[in-house]
Amino acid sequence: MDEILRLDHVCQYNEMMGCETLHPLVSVVDFSKCSPVKPSHKSFGFYAVMLKDFKCGELRYGRHYYDYQEGTLVFFAPGQTGGIDNNGVSFQPKGWALLFHPDLLLGTPLGHNMKDYTFFSYEANEALHLSEQERETVLDCLHKIEAELQHAVDRHSKNLIVTNIELLLNYCIRFYDRQFITRSNVNKDVLTRFENLLDDYFVSGKSQSIGLPSVQYFADQLHLSSNYFGDLIKKETGKSAQEYIQIKLINVAKDRVFDTSKTLNEIAYELGFKYPQHFSRVFKNRVGCSPNEYRMEK
Repeated sequence: MDEILRLDHVCQYNEMMGCETLHPLVSVVDFSKCSPVKPSHKSFGFYAVMLKDFKCGELRYGRHYYDYQEGTLVFFAPGQTGGIDNNGVSFQPKGWALLFHPDLLLGTPLGHNMKDYTFFSYEANEALHLSEQERETVLDCLHKIEAELQHAVDRHSKNLIVTNIELLLNYCIRFYDRQFITRSNVNKDVLTRFENLLDDYFVSGKSQSIGLPSVQYFADQLHLSSNYFGDLIKKETGKSAQEYIQIKLINVAKDRVFDTSKTLNEIAYELGFKYPQHFSRVFKNRVGCSPNEYRMEK
């Protein structure tokens, strides 16, 4: 893989793209006004929201490649990498980028709530594909942020900039909700595969060899990021992926507790618990009685 260009500050990205830095912590970049650039891989030290309006090969987004469509929105959080393999040929980018450093958000409600925007941890194949109307909404938000950056700095500047960034991210949540709905058949297929994997986890003995089932394990098996997988399960079932797994775990536990040929300690280890006390505590929290009491009652 090509050498990764490390960009810790917004101004470094602006300099690379040949555009002016109006604020050290935030920038709106119109790619059509930038100089032609050579493809490269970048490690971001700030948040980046990229509206891609062009095709120039496969975008490497984290660990995966993705041949994105025009009108695709991709998100990078600090510490993530992305870019295009360098073939030595310069190209004229097209689209927009919003860049903002975590320091911009210090002391703001958005800074406290950034963890809620889980799409910053999605993988490439989980990017947001915009309708034309959604694209116009995104551009409207970018234009408002850009206009504020052009305005003389006053005591309202930071609040207005951060408020408009938050507005854009909230629209993205809405658009992702729409995408989850329009891809309902695909999502239901994922849910079915998840349920089959979950059944197999206990039948095949993986719980003994690997331990308690985790959200990350099933996300990896389904080739999804854990955040996207969790959001998809929540949208489809109304339950978090962790809750869904625990319900299955307790149902299997209830069935196995009836097998009096095994001690409760043996059953706990079979289910993936390291300590029988942990099994008893989880069981009682979910069922309302201990495994032993449940066995005696039935």
